[in-house]
Amino acid sequence: MDSMQLLSWACIVFTVGMFSTGLTDLKKMRASKSAEDIQFLPFLTTCLNNLGWLYYGILKMDQTIVLVNVIGAVLQILYIIVYLYYTNQKRLVMSQTLAAGAVLTCGCFYFTKFLPEGDTRLSQLGLACSVVTVSMYLSPLTDLVQIVRTGDVKCLSFPLTVATFFTSTSWVLYGLQLNDYYLVVPNSPGIFTSLIRLYLFWRFASVNQRSPAYKPMQI
Repeated sequence: MDSMQLLSWACIVFTVGMFSTGLTDLKKMRASKSAEDIQFLPFLTTCLNNLGWLYYGILKMDQTIVLVNVIGAVLQILYIIVYLYYTNQKRLVMSQTLAAGAVLTCGCFYFTKFLPEGDTRLSQLGLACSVVTVSMYLSPLTDLVQIVRTGDVKCLSFPLTVATFFTSTSWVLYGLQLNDYYLVVPNSPGIFTSLIRLYLFWRFASVNQRSPAYKPMQI
């Protein structure tokens, strides 16, 4: 197995593992028969991100990108369906889902009807997907600031942090092998934020464990 195949498998395994962490929320919803304390928007935005990268992978004819994002989109759709079933805010969730569907439809119409086939469409799609991915990776930074202030890491998931680090690293290396900076640039912040989270675990976890209220995260 050459280095490219190895990186491809690493991207698939680590990314699917990261997407699968949502199964914990699914299990929690089924056990409690409630979607309380579960965030819905991460499922929805991740699904949109998966579908965007899926289209990118199809245009680029990259089976690794296609496979990963097909699995990711299917998992996110499953999480959305289960959330919709258990939530008490069905009208709000449906309106957010329909809004996301409208954004997706407008995006598909723009890329297929207004942009010529070839490098122009691929580059603009890659740029759009990169912006969304960077936003998703940087969005938790406000939470990290609060954790630094309080010294409380209970809201962080250590397995998810590790999975995100290896996923981002594998995609950066894969993108470098392909000279595809639409893969390299958006995944670099994932490495950065994961390292910050790992530092916070090292810095504050021992303090939290001495607290009677501390309960290790289970994934």
